[in-house]
Amino acid sequence: MQRQKSFEEDGGALYIVGTPIGNLGDASERVRETLAMVDFVACEDTRHTKKLFSHWGFSKPTVSYHEHNRHRRGLELVNRMVQGERIALVSDAGMPGLSDPGSDLVKEAVDQGVPVIPIPGPNAAFTAVVASGIPPQPCLFIGFLPRQSKERKKELTKWEEVPATLLFYESPHRIKETLADMVKVLGDRDATIARELTKKHEEWLRGTLTECVQWFEEETPRGEMTVIVAGKTMQLDTDEKAAEPEEWWRALTPIEHVEWYIRRGKSKKEAIQETALSRSLPKREVYNAYHRDQE
Repeated sequence: MQRQKSFEEDGGALYIVGTPIGNLGDASERVRETLAMVDFVACEDTRHTKKLFSHWGFSKPTVSYHEHNRHRRGLELVNRMVQGERIALVSDAGMPGLSDPGSDLVKEAVDQGVPVIPIPGPNAAFTAVVASGIPPQPCLFIGFLPRQSKERKKELTKWEEVPATLLFYESPHRIKETLADMVKVLGDRDATIARELTKKHEEWLRGTLTECVQWFEEETPRGEMTVIVAGKTMQLDTDEKAAEPEEWWRALTPIEHVEWYIRRGKSKKEAIQETALSRSLPKREVYNAYHRDQE
């Protein structure tokens, strides 16, 4: 086990620095101070980061660190930190390590005993979910889906039954195809799309996945997008109530009935209560049957 005391460490360190996702006014004083203090900055795109430095009125040595050079460059960066240099890692926007190879560098630094210190900053996914109108808790950040439809559907299937709000990133070039695949795999759920967050042309689309598909049939997609999709449980309440009179659960054993509710986000206690109520059974009877099976 390692123990890190972030503000009692001397020598090299890796600072994970969140930068603005659009509006430069969102950068904290601590972000600026950290970038000005470190020996150099590892960037997703050095040209983009140098524009940020220019806005703040200082310069700093930079090196590129991205998906295509992460293995070779990561080793170089860790060696420099081991030798005592302080490095800041930034992405083009938001918190490094989310939907970029920053997490690899963090793991390599931790493995070598280099302190890793996060400097909080904006994040598009969580900025979007809190204003989406869809419950933000629990939520699952997935990020970018695969480019090919077959692989994209396969990935979506993994999360089809998850009882949590789903958070995705998508480009304007693939948003139509991605939304169409979401409808096919996830069904027509509530969804919110936020584009150009914090920028002059910030825009929100709130409706269902089908309505979003229809919107982009008539409108040209522009800007990077964050897509918030309601989780499975959030779609079931009305459907379950409508299904109760038909006693949809008769094909299930009481134990399978309990497990059906658990897979959709209910606690064991809630699942047992729901099962007992639906079947007009004593709660204790369902409880005992379920726990005997678990043993």
